[in-house]
Amino acid sequence: MSTPTGPASGLPVRMPRPRQPGRHRRPEPLVAPEGAPALVLAVPGTPSSATRSLADEVVSIARSELPGLDARIGYVDGDDEEFPTLQSVLSHAAEERTARFEQARAAGMDVKEPDGPVAVVVPLLAGPDSALLRQVRQAVMDSRVAAELTDVLGPHPLLAEALHVRLSEAGLARADRARLFTVATAADGIILASVGGDEAVQAAGITGMLLAARLAVPVMAAALDQEGSIASVAEQLRSAGSQQLALAPYLIGPEIDASLIEEAAKEADCSASEALGPYPAIGKLALAKYTTALGIAPQQAQGTPAR
Repeated sequence: MSTPTGPASGLPVRMPRPRQPGRHRRPEPLVAPEGAPALVLAVPGTPSSATRSLADEVVSIARSELPGLDARIGYVDGDDEEFPTLQSVLSHAAEERTARFEQARAAGMDVKEPDGPVAVVVPLLAGPDSALLRQVRQAVMDSRVAAELTDVLGPHPLLAEALHVRLSEAGLARADRARLFTVATAADGIILASVGGDEAVQAAGITGMLLAARLAVPVMAAALDQEGSIASVAEQLRSAGSQQLALAPYLIGPEIDASLIEEAAKEADCSASEALGPYPAIGKLALAKYTTALGIAPQQAQGTPAR
């Protein structure tokens, strides 16, 4: 029987845990600094409801990682009505920052005129694509806004993790090599399909080595936008002893028409996994590019170690 002051004698009493000092204390959660530049996600490709949904999810993940983050979406090939162009998004961000400053000054607040970039532009690209990056850079220049353009998201261990997950979802790889079970359709050779020519293939190859370590099968990068590249890599893998290939798109999704992935899989005579899409790592990597550009104590994004 309980008493007004707690449980009856003989029953355990829950005591508060003592606060842990030093390195054992939980770190204070990061929040976006007041007045920090906007994170503008530059979305390539033809705008559609699918690409908008994908981009919305990516910025939602970034906001959840950094409360208070001003995250916006600009389309490389937008129409400024349903899909705002990157240039217009940057211009609006600059106008809003100027308006906030003027309102604060009109209210009698002692504020300094804002300096530094209005926005940090993060291309929604897993690897380098010089043609698309030229378009993004030109849009930033045309906006006449002080904006910083970051590198693309890869290569990175988190992208290898995302590729592994997409392959396992398609039944083309085991989700966990430590567990003693097999997947009948698991591939013994992976074609990592990128876009952006030779530079993109080289960059994809770095993530490919990380993926190979996770799967313990050979992984070779090829270019979807170079004729014969996919077929050539498929032949190399088969010549090296791989019997069951799989194609893994090293793409987030909006960069190309999805039909090109299907055609490449037919060319290689193998199955393909889905593009990376709004995998949580994509939002985290976009945020990491932003925080690194601004020097805001970036949280190190860590991939799940290979098992």
